[in-house]
Amino acid sequence: MRRFIATLLLALPFAAFAADQPKNLQPLPDTPPPPPGVMAGDNEPQITIKKRGEDKVEEYRIHGKLYMMKITPKIGKPYYLVDQRGDGNFIRQGSLDTGLRPPMWVIHQW
Repeated sequence: MRRFIATLLLALPFAAFAADQPKNLQPLPDTPPPPPGVMAGDNEPQITIKKRGEDKVEEYRIHGKLYMMKITPKIGKPYYLVDQRGDGNFIRQGSLDTGLRPPMWVIHQW
């Protein structure tokens, strides 16, 4: 008797959910093709995994340009090297990095 009551109590929410569904459901239409000049998956990063010694290096590229590397050492936590300005200089970005980047302009040089 206890099993019957437990089964009934467990099945009650599912029966209420099934009763709330509308009767005139239709399948979603197919996704449209991408606009001209844009290839499907064009904005997906290309990831290349390499071994350097005992470290694993994952290189992330978009349109063939390297913008980030994830280094996973054999011992220790993984860290990222990110090209924030697009000039090829990679800056280490760790878990303590807030991501705050103040604007920096050259005002005067001599």
